[in-house]
Amino acid sequence: MISLTPENYEATLRHGFTTLGVKTRHRRKAERMIPGDRVLYFVSQRYAFPAVATVTSPFFEDHRPIWVNYEQRPDSYPWRVNIKPDIVLEPHEWLDAHQIAPRLLYVKRWPPELWPLAFQGSIHLLSSQDFRLVEREMQRVLETRSSRRERPPRRPLQPSNDLRSA
Repeated sequence: MISLTPENYEATLRHGFTTLGVKTRHRRKAERMIPGDRVLYFVSQRYAFPAVATVTSPFFEDHRPIWVNYEQRPDSYPWRVNIKPDIVLEPHEWLDAHQIAPRLLYVKRWPPELWPLAFQGSIHLLSSQDFRLVEREMQRVLETRSSRRERPPRRPLQPSNDLRSA
C-alpha cells in the first residue's frame, strides 16, 4: 500500500497514472517491487482508498520532479516503477477508510481508536487478504457505476393508437 497526500495523488493522476515513486530512504522496498505486484493507494488527510494499480517494470532511478516533498531534506522520489491502473475511482466514490480499515488485519496491531497510525509513512506491506478486501469493495463501486450507466433512460408512456373514443 502506498500512502500519499492528496496533492501527490493528483500529481500521479496528472502524470497519467503510469509511475510510482518512493523516497530515497525506501530504495530496498523499491528494489523488491517486480512486474505483477499490486499496489493499493491510500490518500492521507482524506482517509480514503482511491485506486489499485499493477507494477509493470523493475525499479529504476529517475529524478525528474513529479511529486511534492514536504520534508526539509529535498527528495525527488527517485526509486520508481512503471504501473498501470486497474481501478481508479472518482473522488466522490473513494472508499472511506473509517469504514474499511477496522476490518483489515494490518491495523489490528494498533488500538482501534488509533488505527490511522497504521497508515503513517509511505509504504506498507498488506496481506493478500486485506488487499482483496479493499479491491472487492472497489469492484462493487465499479459495478454500481456501470449498472447506473447501462439502464436505458425512462421515457414517458405514449398513448396507444388502438384506443378509440366512444
